[in-house]
Amino acid sequence: MKAPTAVRPVRVLAAGGTIAMASHDGGGATPQLDARELLAAAGGLTGVEAETITSLPGAHMTPAEMLRVARAARDAARAGTGVVVTHGTDTLEETALLCDVLHDSDTPVVFTGAIRPASAEGADGPANLHDAVAVAGSEEAAGTGVLVVFGAEIHHARCARKTDSISPTAFASPQSGPVGRVGDGRVAVWSRVPRNDPLDPGKLDFNVPIVPAFAGDDSTLARAVLETRPDGVVLVTLGAGHLPAAVLALWAEAAERIPVVACCRPERGALLYETYGFDGSEQDLRASTIVPAAFLSPQAARIKLMACLGAGADPRVAFAIDDA
Repeated sequence: MKAPTAVRPVRVLAAGGTIAMASHDGGGATPQLDARELLAAAGGLTGVEAETITSLPGAHMTPAEMLRVARAARDAARAGTGVVVTHGTDTLEETALLCDVLHDSDTPVVFTGAIRPASAEGADGPANLHDAVAVAGSEEAAGTGVLVVFGAEIHHARCARKTDSISPTAFASPQSGPVGRVGDGRVAVWSRVPRNDPLDPGKLDFNVPIVPAFAGDDSTLARAVLETRPDGVVLVTLGAGHLPAAVLALWAEAAERIPVVACCRPERGALLYETYGFDGSEQDLRASTIVPAAFLSPQAARIKLMACLGAGADPRVAFAIDDA
């Protein structure tokens, strides 16, 4: 039985990463393949368009480059073309989430990459690219927003996290699990994640640090961060929204001047409402103007907050969907 026929054209946007790297003469892997070479290396991807946006390693991606990639993907999707973005796994989460914030059509955008360079034995890039193209062209993925396809699993961009540095199944969705699977060109989507109201930031050049809480936190780190005059802060709380009382008081006061978004340290985190009543508990946090966003990872919350700042959007409204 033949694999299902794509219901829309697909365009691959190459944005660097391990999938486009190769090593020669025993040296370490470096960027080598452009978009057309990626398609040729995968083989069998006929009728797929290709464009190179950048060739940076994931660790070298900047918010400005991420915005350029996300805009290119959004614009192609607006035209009815299924989009596959190949990207370095180090920062794939951030660019995929940013793209999800910008994405405003029903055409799917799919991010993928590789853990093993193209020159390595057992390179996983070609299989991931085939799977991503199948998802981007499928009827099943319509209206799902931005997805991450890796190791035959389909994850939503709001849920996906890189959870393994060396395994070909490098991505997982700790909060929700995969939304589907793909194999032999056949796509199964089991569930759908609520989509954001789209934003269109003009820039992302904002100072938004991620500040973790920790045992014995005496607010020294928080005070040092605030001295840099950040445009916003992502705060990683303990447990279900808990902080030492003095630390919470400091961040609550800062939240009157700048947006402060709170995530949880556990990967399957949620900010409670009124289970605890000690000083610095979730009740105190929710009584402040700190914005809860426990569904998101800290790195995803950071890029979303930057998009809010760049679009002049109210973070409390934008992050309401993430307060789970």
